[in-house]
Amino acid sequence: MHVIERRTDHHARASAHLVLTFEARCKSRLRTRLLTGEEVGLFLERGTVLRGGDKLAANDGTVIEVVAAPEMLMEATTVDPLLLAKAAYHLGNRHVALQLLPGKMRFAADHVLSQLLRGLGLPVTEIEAPFEPETGAYGAQPHGHSSDGEGRGPRIHDHFNKR
Repeated sequence: MHVIERRTDHHARASAHLVLTFEARCKSRLRTRLLTGEEVGLFLERGTVLRGGDKLAANDGTVIEVVAAPEMLMEATTVDPLLLAKAAYHLGNRHVALQLLPGKMRFAADHVLSQLLRGLGLPVTEIEAPFEPETGAYGAQPHGHSSDGEGRGPRIHDHFNKR
């Protein structure tokens, strides 16, 4: 079993891949399997949130790349930035993790929340895609890389880690 206790250089060449949902990427202790089926144990610093593209170092020296698994999401789109801001405000008041993209937002599939946004006048569709919500104002950037415009960042505010 590969034991992982730390991240490694973002540019390191990975020889294995770990596909995880956002919920699993929020866990600092996890027993799971690599894409190859090999067992792996995560023992990371509490509060760590893994993002697609992060690189991890196993104790045996294996470099493992994290892959954000496709998930069922809701996507709301609009060309009206004020309407998008209002929708983000309402979902933020409900502590919903959001992935913000130009002209749209994504959140975990939820019928009630999609009805709320439809009530505001936003079209909402169900999609399957990797989920990379915003880090929040207090999200750290431990690798020295910034958001890539797809809502990526290496950490998210600890509020979302308390599941």
